Amino acid sequence: MDNTLPRFFFTGFTLIELMVSIAITSILASIAMPSLNAYLTKLRVDNEISTLHRLLFTARNAAINTQLPVTICPLNEQNQCTSQWQNEIVVFIDLNNNNIYEPLNSETLIRTKSAIRNTDKLQYGIGRSRIIYAPTGRTAGWGSNGTFKYCPENYPEQSRAIRISTSGRLYASSDIDHDGRDEIRSGGEINCRAE
Repeated sequence: MDNTLPRFFFTGFTLIELMVSIAITSILASIAMPSLNAYLTKLRVDNEISTLHRLLFTARNAAINTQLPVTICPLNEQNQCTSQWQNEIVVFIDLNNNNIYEPLNSETLIRTKSAIRNTDKLQYGIGRSRIIYAPTGRTAGWGSNGTFKYCPENYPEQSRAIRISTSGRLYASSDIDHDGRDEIRSGGEINCRAE
C-alpha cells in the first residue's frame, strides 16, 4: 500500500498566477468600495434619523405624561441651550423656562442623544436653540416647530430630514418624486446650508 500523496499536493501558485489573482482582487475592491462607502453612509444617516425621531417622540410623551413642558436642545459647558445641534442633544424638564438645565433646581434629565460624526451636519432652523413640548403634546414657543436636516459629508443624496409640526407630530422625509433623494413634506430637496 502506497501512502504517498498525489503530485498536485506539492504544486503551488506561480508568480504570474499570484500577480493575476492580486490584480483581479484589487480591481474588484476598487469597484466595490464606492458602493460600500455609500451604503455605510446610508446606514449611518438612517441610524441618526431614527435615534433623533425616538428622542423627539420620547420628549413629546414625557410632556404629556408629566404634564410639564419638556425642552430639547444641545447644551454648552454651562448647561445652556445652544444652536449647535451637531453636539450632544438633551431632553429635560425646564421648570423655570430659562433654557438652562439646572439639576440643583430639581430639573429632570430625561434622555440624551450623542453628538453626530464631526464631518456631517445636523441643522434645525436658523439660530433656533430649543424645542419645547407643552403638556398637550403640541410644540410651544417661537421656533419649536421646524425641520431637522441631516447631511452627511460627500453624500448629499443621502440627506434625510424630520419635520416637527405645531401639533407636535413628526414627519420623516421621503423620496416623493422617486429621484433617489429624500424631499421634505413640501416637496423641496434637503439642503444643509454652509455655516
